This record gives sequence, structure tokens and C-alpha cells, in this order.
Amino acid sequence: MLASAVSAKAEDDIVDTAVKAGSFKTLVAAVKAAGLVDALKGPGPFTVFAPTDEAFKKLPKGTVEELLKPENKAKLTAILTYYAIPGKILAADVLKLKDGTQVKTINGKSVTIHNKHGVKVDGAKVIKTDILCSNGVIHVIDTVILPK
Repeated sequence: MLASAVSAKAEDDIVDTAVKAGSFKTLVAAVKAAGLVDALKGPGPFTVFAPTDEAFKKLPKGTVEELLKPENKAKLTAILTYYAIPGKILAADVLKLKDGTQVKTINGKSVTIHNKHGVKVDGAKVIKTDILCSNGVIHVIDTVILPK
């Protein structure tokens, strides 16, 4: 499922890499609806925790459709910017962090990273790491996380 993401060329930016992977259709649609495509195609670098389409399916029915409505753009933007951290943080860097480290996201709130028994970000399990992009890195998560 994610093999195509690994084969994406590192010269592809975060958005193009996510599109080519094929398993982030919901996330890409949300990024477009929020007007964040240009930002995520920018120079960065960014570290993005990307929930898969399967992760979005775990949400209550109708949640995604509701968030994609134009009147919910601000809420959607707040959620999506919670998935991005300024800078390029690779898996090896995460393993060096103290368990429970708080890392500030682009939206100004912090995610909690646990790394004792596998890596988790606010409770979402990281299932694929270090998908390198021209402007950062993507780490795939199995659950949609929401700002606290």
C-alpha cells in the first residue's frame, strides 16, 4: 500500500509525494480544501505526520465530509497544521528524544511523542517513517489526531 511512497523521488515535495503514494487521498483532499497546498509545496523543511485513508475511515461517519465544507475551513486548517512540525525530523532523531517529549506544531500547539514501545504521536502509531521529500519528510500514522 505505501510502497509507492517509498519509491517517490526525493525531488518531489510533500504534496506530490502524498499524491503519488495513493494512500493519502483524504488527506490531500483536506489539504486542498484548506488552501494549504502552496504552503506544503513551499521550501520548508517540514515534518508531516500523515494519516492514511484507513485512519480517516476510523472517524465517525460524516466527520470528513463536514470538515471539507467551505464554512469549516478554519477548523480544518487548525487540524491539518497540527500534523506539521517546522524542520526535518527523521526517525533516528525521534528515537533520541526523551519519551513524552512535546514538540510544537505549525499551528502553535504541541504533540506528544512517545518512543518507548514503538513511536506514537498523540496516541497515533507511526507505521512508516522517513518518506523523504524535497522539502521535508513524511511519517505515516494510523489514526487521525486532533489538536488539544
